[in-house]
Amino acid sequence: MTLSFALDAASVFVFALTGALAASRAQLDIVGFLFFAALTAVGGGTVRDLLLDRNPVFWINQPAILFIAAAAAVLVFFSAHLVESRARWLAWLDAAALSIAVPAGLAVALATGQSGFVAPIVGVLTGTFGGLLRDVVANEVPMVLRQGELYMTAAFLGALAGWYVSGYLATGPALIVAGLVTFFLRAGSLAFGWGLPVYRSRPPR
Repeated sequence: MTLSFALDAASVFVFALTGALAASRAQLDIVGFLFFAALTAVGGGTVRDLLLDRNPVFWINQPAILFIAAAAAVLVFFSAHLVESRARWLAWLDAAALSIAVPAGLAVALATGQSGFVAPIVGVLTGTFGGLLRDVVANEVPMVLRQGELYMTAAFLGALAGWYVSGYLATGPALIVAGLVTFFLRAGSLAFGWGLPVYRSRPPR
């Protein structure tokens, strides 16, 4: 098992959990759970592979990825009723998934020799696009766009930190740094309200 596949599999599982939780909040059937789980799980990695011209994309090359997403969907379908606050669980699981998917995207970008800021941007897209699709289809305000929260910023700074460290250390430690920075910032936003100033319009003169 390669490092890239391990990261993809881990991010797929956790992101699929968030997709299934979104389906539970919408009170969908098992097919809806499977759809939301798969859409969320493979959305970011698919965009990454298409942009980097990786053929075939990762879940076609490794169909076991889809079974991982399906397993997460079934797990949530039979256990979501035990969770007191599904919205809170979704937010924290999404933070964990983001901190895995960003290094997963960065790992592929580095392995394919992407230069400059391309590598961290690929990490950001991998980490954010699946959750964006989930929230849009669920008719929710996407987490990535919620007012004042650190989401895209957490992903970008995490990917940037990992990319920078990769110039001095091996890929493994660099990816760990990317994941830790991403989770630290996103968790701080959820737990302590860390965020960026938001635009406040002024009355016209």
